[in-house]
Amino acid sequence: MSGGARRKRKRGHEEHEEHVNHERWLVSYADMLTLLFVLFVVLYSMSDVNQKKFAQLAQGLSASFGSKTAAFTGSYAPLDGAANNAQIVQIDPGANPGDGTSGTEGLNQKQKEAVRRAVQAEDRKKASANAEKAAKEVEDMKLIENKISDALAAAKLLGNVKFTIDQRGLTVTVVTNEVVFAGDRAELRPTGEKILGAIAPTLAQLPNNIEVDGNTNQLNAKTKYYPSGWELSSARASATVRYFTGHGIPKKRLTAVGFSDTKPLIDPKDPRSITMNRRVDVVVQTMLTADQAALLPSAAGGDNKLHSGQTTAAAKAAAEAARKQVEASNAAATGTTGTTGTTGATGTTGTTEPITSDN
Repeated sequence: MSGGARRKRKRGHEEHEEHVNHERWLVSYADMLTLLFVLFVVLYSMSDVNQKKFAQLAQGLSASFGSKTAAFTGSYAPLDGAANNAQIVQIDPGANPGDGTSGTEGLNQKQKEAVRRAVQAEDRKKASANAEKAAKEVEDMKLIENKISDALAAAKLLGNVKFTIDQRGLTVTVVTNEVVFAGDRAELRPTGEKILGAIAPTLAQLPNNIEVDGNTNQLNAKTKYYPSGWELSSARASATVRYFTGHGIPKKRLTAVGFSDTKPLIDPKDPRSITMNRRVDVVVQTMLTADQAALLPSAAGGDNKLHSGQTTAAAKAAAEAARKQVEASNAAATGTTGTTGTTGATGTTGTTEPITSDN
């Protein structure tokens, strides 16, 4: 009896425990719902756009593109605060505006024309700035030429050197006749050292890089000490660079190049080519950009051609003569204008009296 009661109580206790186990899943379910709710709240808060900040951002971007209209895909409504008649313009952020036409598919013809004119104006502004820098560079190169010419003239060696201003910069051409290098040799002779000695001090004061180009003439004479003109021209350029490094020009600014007879200075058919094409070119390289350097030949005018060196005194005399010529031209133009103005005034008043001149 008592054993049966114990079994019954035990069975009832087990039934009670099974009832509790059936309700425990509600706790996990509630936790899951809470987490899902928090997840969707976070996602919603991330997708919610602050309209005020969005409008400020849109206006800033539109202003940077030079347009007062909305420039976004999606909603095609004007921004808050914009004019009611504002036009909606889409801008392709990947377009290239370089030609003034790309990225204007959403603009009307008038707007496209305005964009094109703006691009052209910017190009003209850039071209004008490049031309000014090229002109200034030519002036600086002429000053270098004047200083070198002064030193050469003082040593009575100005006739051994010619100058050219081109896209590379200022080229100082030293004709390598017998007074500079002996035939088929690359050792500087005393006169050659004097010429380079007159050039070196000015070059040492410059920040520009210096390239020394060795050249030979077109004669197919067999070289005795070198396999070909390539080695001979390179050796002469190297000898010149070696002299410069010993006279104050840093090595890192110097380059030696041999061209053999591949870059003649004058036509090989010209009798002067025998001596003129056998030369060493000392190139004071420009520090301008490629676009600006391309304008140097036109900015140099006549100095773009091979010419004799101009000393500082000669340059000042030429500048003074040019100034006087301009003043004379202006005076002549002023006199002509005054005479024309008097005649025009007489005609305007309608005077019927004859015009006479006193003898």
